[in-house]
Amino acid sequence: MRLLLTSAGVRNRTIHDRLVELLDKPIAECDALAIPTAGYGHPMVRPEMAWRFISGHDECPMTNLGWRSVGVLELSALPSLGDDRWVSWVRDADVLLVNGGDAMYLHHWIRESGLADLIPTLDETVWVGLSAGSMVMTPRIGADFVEWEPPGGGDATLGMVDFSIFPHLDSPDLPLNTMETARRWAATLGNPAYVMDDETAISVVDGDVDVVSEGRWERLDPA
Repeated sequence: MRLLLTSAGVRNRTIHDRLVELLDKPIAECDALAIPTAGYGHPMVRPEMAWRFISGHDECPMTNLGWRSVGVLELSALPSLGDDRWVSWVRDADVLLVNGGDAMYLHHWIRESGLADLIPTLDETVWVGLSAGSMVMTPRIGADFVEWEPPGGGDATLGMVDFSIFPHLDSPDLPLNTMETARRWAATLGNPAYVMDDETAISVVDGDVDVVSEGRWERLDPA
C-alpha cells in the first residue's frame, strides 16, 4: 500500500501533486472510499463532523478533490457483513480516505473489521490519512494522544511504518500542540517521530519515506 499521511488533508499544491503521483493517474479517474470511523471515538468530535468529512464540507480537503466516485466505508459495520460483501469494495477502490478523530478507536475497528488483514495485499491502493487516520499507521501514538481506551490498554497501533506522528503543530485551534510539547511526547516513545503542521504530509512507498511540505516539520530521533 502507498501511504500519504497528512496532518489536515490535502491542503496545498505540493501535497496534491504528490497524491496524483501516488495514484499514477488523474484524480478524476479514481474511485475513493471514505472511512469516517475515527471521529466517533474522540470526545471533541460531534456527529455533524462525520457528515462534513463525507460530504466535503470540511476545512481538511479529502473527499472534495474531484474523485470519479466517493463511497463510504464504516468499519464498525463490517463485522456484521460477510467478507463477500465488502472486501471487493476495498479492492476496487483506488484510494482510501481515512478521517481523523481517535487513533485508538480507529485501530480497534481496523482490526475488528478485518481490514488490517487485507491491507498488506493492497499493493496499488493509496491510503490518505488525516490526523488520526495517519497516526494509526504508526507503531504507537504515545499516551498523550490516547482518549478512547482500547480493551487491552496501551497506545500501540498498526506499525505499518516505523515512526510516530505528532500532527497539527502550531495549530491555532490546539494551543498545546507546540514543538516543546512534541519533544516531551517524542521522548516517551523509543522510536523516531515526525512533528508536522497542517501544511505537511509524509509519503511512504515501498519503505521510502519522504516529507512533502509547504510548512513546518521536524524529525525527532530517540536519544
